[in-house]
Order: sequence, then C-alpha cells, then structure tokens
Amino acid sequence: MSAFQKTIFVVCSLFLIASVAFAQFDTADVLGTVHDQSGAVVSNSRVTLQNVNTGVTNNATTDQNGNFTFFNIRIGQYTLRAEASGFKAAVANQFTVTVGARQRVDLTLEVGETTDRVVVQAAAAALETDSSDRGQVITTQAIVNLPLNGRSYADLALLSPGVRKSVLENQSTSSRDASFNVNGQRSALNSFLIDGVDNNAYGTSNQGFSNQVVQLTPDAVAEFRVETNNYSAEYGRAAGAVINATTRSGTNAFHGAAWEYLRNTDLNAIGFFKPAGGVKPTFIQNQFGGAFGGPIRKDKIFFFADFEGLRRITRTRQLSTVPTLDQRAGRFGIPIRNPLTGQAFADGVLPASQITPFAKGVMDALPLPNLGGPGNITNNYESLPRGTINDNKGDARYDHYLSQKITAFFRYSHREMNIFDPPAISGPAGGNANGNVRVMNRQIEPA
Repeated sequence: MSAFQKTIFVVCSLFLIASVAFAQFDTADVLGTVHDQSGAVVSNSRVTLQNVNTGVTNNATTDQNGNFTFFNIRIGQYTLRAEASGFKAAVANQFTVTVGARQRVDLTLEVGETTDRVVVQAAAAALETDSSDRGQVITTQAIVNLPLNGRSYADLALLSPGVRKSVLENQSTSSRDASFNVNGQRSALNSFLIDGVDNNAYGTSNQGFSNQVVQLTPDAVAEFRVETNNYSAEYGRAAGAVINATTRSGTNAFHGAAWEYLRNTDLNAIGFFKPAGGVKPTFIQNQFGGAFGGPIRKDKIFFFADFEGLRRITRTRQLSTVPTLDQRAGRFGIPIRNPLTGQAFADGVLPASQITPFAKGVMDALPLPNLGGPGNITNNYESLPRGTINDNKGDARYDHYLSQKITAFFRYSHREMNIFDPPAISGPAGGNANGNVRVMNRQIEPA
C-alpha cells in the first residue's frame, strides 16, 4: 500500500468514526417551536443554541411550521436565542439538558427591532412530553454528594422507583457491583451504557463479579439516566432497566477535585465475638484519588482525567479444624485399619512405624490447636489471616468540536486490581500462602 493509499484509508476511517457518533445515545435533543405574540408560527427564524460551559454554539432555522431541532447535543447548561426580521430577539434563560432527553424549549417573538431582546424565564418545559420512556436522571450533585459505601455510582439507581438491591450484591463473599432488580426482573437483565457504548460484562455478570466492564469512579460521571419502562427500541436487550451514563468532559474553565476516604481498625468496634488472643480484627481501607479537566483550545478542544486508588488490609476471624496432639502421635481413640495393608489396630493407636515421613511432614507444617482444650477435635484453631486488595482505575477523555455538524471524543478507561485472599488455615504468626487474582479491564472508545 502506497503512502497516498494509506492517507486515504486513514481519512476514510476518521469519517466512519465520526459517522458512528451520530448513532450514539449518550447525548440529547433540543427541540421547540417559535411563535409570535398572536400564537402564529414564525418560519425561517434563526435559532442559536449555546453551551454555557464550553461556549460551543449550534445554529438552526425553523421550518414552515416554526419547528426546530438540534440533534446529538452534549449534556450541560445551555441558552437558546431566536431572532427573525421585524421581531425582537427572544432568549431562553439558562436551562439544563440531561442525558438521553428530548428537551422542548418554545419561544415567543415580540414585534420590534432585531437589536432588542427579550429574556424568557422558564422557557424549557419541566415535563418531557416528546418521548414516552419512564425514567429518572441522577445528576452530578447527587452522585458526588450523596454517601456511597464503596463509591459505586450505580448504587444510586436505588433512588429510582421500582429498583431494589439484588441479593447477589448483599453477599459477603462476592458482592456483585451494580446488581439490582428493576420491576421484579433479574439483575442480569439490566443494560449498562457509558458514553453510548455497551458496558455489559456478559462473561462475568452471572459469576458473582461486576455487571459492568468499566466501573467509573463517581467523580468521573457527569450524570446517568435510569430508564425503567417503555424505553426506546434503540436500546434493545434490556427487560429490566437501561442505565445510560456519560462521563465528564472539560469546559472553558479549569476544574479539579481530590479526595481521601479512610476506614481504620482503631475506629471500629470489636464485634460480637472477640478473638481468643484478644486481637481486634483488622480493617484498614484508603480510597483516594483526584480529577482534573479544562480547555486545550477555548470553545474547541477539552480534556478530562481522573484516577482513584483503593488499598485495603483485613484480618478476619476464621475457625478451622487441625489435628490434635493425640492425632499427630497416632492416637485416634477408635479402632482403625490401614487401607493399604488391611492391618487393624483395635486400640486405635497407630505405631510410629506406620507413619510415613510425608505424613509426619504434613502434620508438622500444620499449626497446633488453640481452642477448646485437648479433647476438642473440630473448630479447634482460630486465626486472623491477612487479606489485601490493591485497586487502581482511571479515565482520560478528549473532546474536539470540529464544526457544528462534526464532533468527536476519545475516552480511555483502565483498571487493574490485585486481590490476595487468605486461605482457611494460616500459621501461628499470621503468615499464610495468599491466593492472587489479577483482573485488568481496558476499554478504548473512539466516537
């Protein structure tokens, strides 16, 4: 392939990527009708939609019925201006456009000079009547300010009617992220979207892991919509709910945040059962991170990035069964038989010659009983094995407004988690052979 052919291929690929953006549904539509004071429609009037935070503008002209529509608008704060010859300009005061919405804003023009303008308060319709779906938008303020144990933004879906936490998320051994029942449906029947891209963990959602591939930190989520009934056919798949989230992007002003959430053993109660050694079970957790975004080129190019880390150390009380001193010496107290030779020992005492070096090595490697006295042969060992979780995740986003008709964004999400689970039995000093599970999720999403 020649250099010219490679250039053509790259350019065509970029146009194809841009065309995909028009099909994504993490955006919204703004529509309305322009009237005069008598109620008649005003055709061929110029309508300008401007994003308050980024300064990006979009223009449209009303049709013969006075209607206008702006498609695929990014969420945020907007103002709307309509003007026509022989009329004063009408400006809709600042209003909010939410993810997946069809926001109606109607304006009325008054006769006068075009240099004059009339500011209209509450021009945006409070009730969305141009779509039939039923749902609720969870805003940035709610996501960041409401308490979240574990900092999973999807838990706020419980604010919506008909949503309850699934029993799978309440399991102590394998709590599943973003697992909830909507209108009585199974948790696996929900559909998750991030920035218009499928975010369902098809391979692990039924194995006790997260229902999502990318688990965003709350400070990276601009807002999300929980649609529970009668949603558009474009979503498909879901019999439960559609959770449509969009990530934050930069604005014309620099904004940042930093956080640290601490849980420590010294702040915890001992619990119902105090360990025999008098040592309080350990739970130390640090959740920390930061987010920052702003302009690269004012009104045109923006960036946003975030990072969150989790460090957790636990020592949880566990009961195990280990051989007693009599069992280690070959004294079992009941008649026994050697399964290999068939030799019987009616007194229940196994001669030292019958104990192999391998068996003796295994017995010596096991810890001694520390509970219940010499006669206790079950649950006779208590331990506090050490478990750790090291989790790092982050996102980076780039937004480019090429023109009023062409916009593009790129997001890269990365997560790496190392979990060290303690075994059932650990040594007297608390040392143990940890299991290591490493999970890495990556997602690259051009638009």
